[in-house]
Amino acid sequence: MKIAFHASPIMLAAALALSAGCTITQTQHARAVRTKQTQSSITSERAVAMLMDGNRRFMAGHSIRRDWPAEVHATADGQYPHAAIVSCMDSRTPMEVVLDQGLGDIFSVRIAGNVVDEDVLASLEYAAKVAGVKVIAVIGHSHCGAIKGAIDDVRMGNLSTLLEKIKQAIPSGQGGQTSKDAKFVEEVAAANVRHSMKEIREKSPILKQLIDSHELWLVGGMYDIDSGRVEFYAP
Repeated sequence: MKIAFHASPIMLAAALALSAGCTITQTQHARAVRTKQTQSSITSERAVAMLMDGNRRFMAGHSIRRDWPAEVHATADGQYPHAAIVSCMDSRTPMEVVLDQGLGDIFSVRIAGNVVDEDVLASLEYAAKVAGVKVIAVIGHSHCGAIKGAIDDVRMGNLSTLLEKIKQAIPSGQGGQTSKDAKFVEEVAAANVRHSMKEIREKSPILKQLIDSHELWLVGGMYDIDSGRVEFYAP
């Protein structure tokens, strides 16, 4: 039985509970190569739990010891990922590392401020409709330079256009704040994640249909660069 994702807080809690029982210690190596059949057996709930559990391993220093050359050869003939991640290009936030995922596990779309434009939407549509991912996660992070630039109304070449997208997430009537207000920066970063999620639903009929039919989950998250923790949340 499929449960509507609008019950997402409960479902995310269930995914976290599911992840609690499948922690992989550092002594173990990478899993067998995923096939189309094994990909199809992964539910959206399970896919979220895999990301959560990967982050818990990363934080604990128990990331899987992977045979990278073996994974290169094993994935050469095809890819069957379970998730697509939209995250910031910040050098401290490589999602494959902080979520402890191997080759072929996730599509990683990285762009300053984890904003969504037509190219990002096209990439996500391919990931979901063609490659069969079960979840799209938009993940922002603390101390984000792009968020600070939007708050401070930075003007610099093409960056100005990108920052305009982030400004849409700044609450109305909040003029006068600067990036020196750390709490405000984090509030805008979280609002920006939700804004990007809204853009995904509203500007891609393909993704909206998959989400509404519960074939695909859309979740958000914030990565704390001080602790290494990713906090996932629903729309």
